[in-house]
Amino acid sequence: MGIQITPSILNTDFSRLGEEIARIPSADWIHVDVMDNHFVPNLTFGPSMIEALNRATETPLDAHLMIEDADRNAPAYAEAGADSVTFHIEATKAPIRLAREIRLQGARASMALKPATPIEPYEDLLPELDMLLIMTVEPGFGGQKFLDLCLPKIRRARALMEKHGVETWLQVDGGVSLETIERCAEAGADVFVAGSAVYSASDPDAMVRQLKVTAEMASPLL
Repeated sequence: MGIQITPSILNTDFSRLGEEIARIPSADWIHVDVMDNHFVPNLTFGPSMIEALNRATETPLDAHLMIEDADRNAPAYAEAGADSVTFHIEATKAPIRLAREIRLQGARASMALKPATPIEPYEDLLPELDMLLIMTVEPGFGGQKFLDLCLPKIRRARALMEKHGVETWLQVDGGVSLETIERCAEAGADVFVAGSAVYSASDPDAMVRQLKVTAEMASPLL
């Protein structure tokens, strides 16, 4: 699978999303932050935006749902065309059932953990997941500073994946930049969400490529 970079469009010009996505042709995925102003104090997209983005790009869509009642609401994003749907464990009561339902809709199923949520209680869920997302900032807003305290959790998550022999991807999201991606890759992450670092660069696509090369050089997985 290798290293993958999935730029977040959270801090782009929402009125020009098609053009903004066209600026990053080297991206492996487009990360779509979905917020409901309840689970997190911010409000962004709904399933209709996923449908619109699907018409605007052939790059697969990675929907990160920061919403309440994920059990009821998450499947709609797979139905709308998201290629990967991430729900927060803190917002679901039946994660195994939800992951299987997302997969039945044809999308990859992913589970996210806030910085303070440990991975160990959910070890047995790893075979049910296509990806695990470790948040390296508190979810809700872009441009936050990377939390180094999350690095040990990334290492523990990778160790658990190796213990169970699963091919689950390990994604990190929050404060990912050229200054932090190396540490995340060294810890075992292989999928990286980068928003501000990409879209604040003079050449966003060059930044995508540079982030990938930096992670590849640091990764013990390659």
